[in-house]
Amino acid sequence: MFKKFRKNLLQLFLIIFFLYFLILVFLYFYQRNLLYHPNENNYSGDKISVEIKKVKITTKDNIELLGWYHEKNLKDHKTLIFFHGNAGSLENRIHKLNHFKDMNINFLIIAWRGFSGNSGKPTERGLYEDGKSAINWLTKKGVDEKNLILYGESLGTGIATHLAQNKNYAGIILETPFTSMVNAAKTFYPYIPVRLLLKDKFENYKKIKNINSPILVMHGEVDQIVPFSMGKKIYEIANEPKYSYFTKYDNHMMEFDERLVYALKSFIESLN
Repeated sequence: MFKKFRKNLLQLFLIIFFLYFLILVFLYFYQRNLLYHPNENNYSGDKISVEIKKVKITTKDNIELLGWYHEKNLKDHKTLIFFHGNAGSLENRIHKLNHFKDMNINFLIIAWRGFSGNSGKPTERGLYEDGKSAINWLTKKGVDEKNLILYGESLGTGIATHLAQNKNYAGIILETPFTSMVNAAKTFYPYIPVRLLLKDKFENYKKIKNINSPILVMHGEVDQIVPFSMGKKIYEIANEPKYSYFTKYDNHMMEFDERLVYALKSFIESLN
């Protein structure tokens, strides 16, 4: 009787182990489909109310990126480059871009490889190259490093943080930043060895220490995707000068209301 029980227990253990192993294999090979969502659409039909020009930016590995560019005055105003998050198209950010028309800035927003009809597949290394290519495109138009603002939204904070290291940019804006993709993934997969499996780690908490440009960190306390504690941690370890816009009611998609827009505008004006 005991031997039969032990045999059944062993078989159950082997089945559980085998299923767990299959889950790990699936997550390893399918992980980028879980991380990047180019076809997700929360576009609400907003109409762009600021004048933009659609541009093509070519990366070193010969991928053409779609960009929307607004030029107000390159000489007199700062230029903001917007790095969007892990889901959706450029149209999904129209409600944010429309607020820039009331600010004295030029701006460029790019779609990552694999997003908004661009060729290629998104990876951490590839997105760094996309961001760098966009900065180079602006540099060729005459934008000095000291007049450039990097704006990272969610996943985009990983690219902004990486590219801002040891540079002299005018400012860095981080909307709903995470400490690392490993830590963020652990909140969804606590029983998975994420650190061993994850290919794209985006270790913001290490890189933020290498940034000496003014930083604005924005995050809502009820964020259900990136815990608010991560945004708070990024703010705490960031170098001065640093500023925060923390709210009690914002989820991951922060509300671009009058208060947030005022915080953005005040930060940008402080850089002049």
